[in-house]
Amino acid sequence: MFSYPGGAVLPIFNSMPKSKIRRILVRHEQGAGFAAAGFSRATKRVGVCLATSGPGATNLVTAIADAKMDSIPLVVVTGNVFKRLIGSDAFQEVDIVGICDPIVKHSYFVHQADDIPRIISEAFHLATTGRPGPVLIDIPKCVQIEEIDKKIAEKISNNQPFALELPGYKSVSESGQKASTTKPVEIIRNAKRPVVIYGHGVVLGNAEAELKKFLSITKIPSVWTLHGIGAGNATEKLSLGMLGMHGTATANFAVHNADVIIGIGIRFDDRITGVLDIFQRGKKIIHFDIDHSEFNKNVAIDFAVYGDVKETLPPITEALNTEKLDFSAWHSTLLERKERWPLDMETTEKFTEISVFNTLYKTLGKDDVVVVDVGQHQMWGAQRFFPKKCRKFLTSGGLGSMGFSLPTAMGAAFSGFPVWSISGDGGFQMNSQELMTIVQDQIPVKIIILNNGFLGMVRQWQDLFYNKNYVDTPLKNPDFVKLGEAYGIPSFRAKNQAEATELAQRMKNHKGPILAEFVVEKEESVFPMVPQGKSLGDTMLNKTEQIDNPIFE
Repeated sequence: MFSYPGGAVLPIFNSMPKSKIRRILVRHEQGAGFAAAGFSRATKRVGVCLATSGPGATNLVTAIADAKMDSIPLVVVTGNVFKRLIGSDAFQEVDIVGICDPIVKHSYFVHQADDIPRIISEAFHLATTGRPGPVLIDIPKCVQIEEIDKKIAEKISNNQPFALELPGYKSVSESGQKASTTKPVEIIRNAKRPVVIYGHGVVLGNAEAELKKFLSITKIPSVWTLHGIGAGNATEKLSLGMLGMHGTATANFAVHNADVIIGIGIRFDDRITGVLDIFQRGKKIIHFDIDHSEFNKNVAIDFAVYGDVKETLPPITEALNTEKLDFSAWHSTLLERKERWPLDMETTEKFTEISVFNTLYKTLGKDDVVVVDVGQHQMWGAQRFFPKKCRKFLTSGGLGSMGFSLPTAMGAAFSGFPVWSISGDGGFQMNSQELMTIVQDQIPVKIIILNNGFLGMVRQWQDLFYNKNYVDTPLKNPDFVKLGEAYGIPSFRAKNQAEATELAQRMKNHKGPILAEFVVEKEESVFPMVPQGKSLGDTMLNKTEQIDNPIFE
């Protein structure tokens, strides 16, 4: 449990010495929320965080919103003032339930202590079933010090389950229906240019094997979303890369020119569609999802497959196994583009973030977990890291929250796998206080800071669209090596490729926390890129070139 104490949760903390729960004392409540989510993202288990009322609770809001956007199971516990003070603007009183209503799957305000065991049981059930998400439990201090009924106490001591009271809530297994295979098979059979887009739903549904079998049998080219990284085999010939604003040119070309889109565990958000009218034009769309509300939300679909993708994909795979599918002409077109548009189209002798990522990719072990922050380095990493397992590339996707990487990596480190935290110089400083948490609990995070002296992604937009009007994007930074050493962490710096190669290997071999600053080229830009308000067909290869105009109308 990742937590920070305060007056409104002192009764809970007072009881903790009797508990087997391991507590991690963070240095900021936002760090607690991100760390709990990092634990969840890396382990398939529920992350738990605890904070006091008022500012303690509101400091959790960004991490809660991040978990909601990315469908991360989280149980968030906050304290509140005595019930008799609610609504009186008491010291450190906020309506955290009201504040969080749009960003949680469900929330509880606990009125009596006897309800706490049932509510905690329900919270874990809600967080993990159906589409996962965060659940908030707000407990007034007066409820924390109530004595509970003896019968309830006996049930707790005997580890007996508590009956859930969730009228109207049904899991997919209770409410889902077996989907017909007839129409999706017909759509795919008649396709000439099909593409599979897979995403986080495959990861959350533990359906990697089912996806790989579907792709193997159908030979349909595939692309993936930012959160789909690792769910499929990215090194297969017909794996075309990440899709979207900074997706590969071939992935964007394929989706733009496809006549059938098979979306598996995705939400068709703006970063992968571009202009919706153009995205949908001339396409039939099959959509697999566990959340009914995603169907027809952003795009008009032709067939919805509702349910757990682990259960709904295999019947369609088996039905297609008997079909004679031939997409060879489409394959030839895409493979020619894949060869023509490699990621590193331009070479330079400068020491760049791209060269750092290429070095790190060669250094990583197959079970290493990479946690990237938000910005240019996030996109370079997503383009170039091809883990063979899911839950090995973690990032803030839906919310895009800077400051994500360091505390999330702390939580992910409890997976038992080596964890690398990669941040830009801007994002790192948003939660750098968690270096002390890492030291105090000896959490073996390998910390990388990519220092280009800019808020890089914003600078890139200023370069491309605002005539290089660099307003408030140049950064004056501390000496990151001295900062790491001040916290007691072995810290190093690399300023060229030879130093970077040696330092990456040193970090890999180091057993405890270690920090490295890579001082890189200042004005490097992420390409490919789809400018905001444009379609996938407008993907820029660099500042002056873009991909072919549509070849299929």
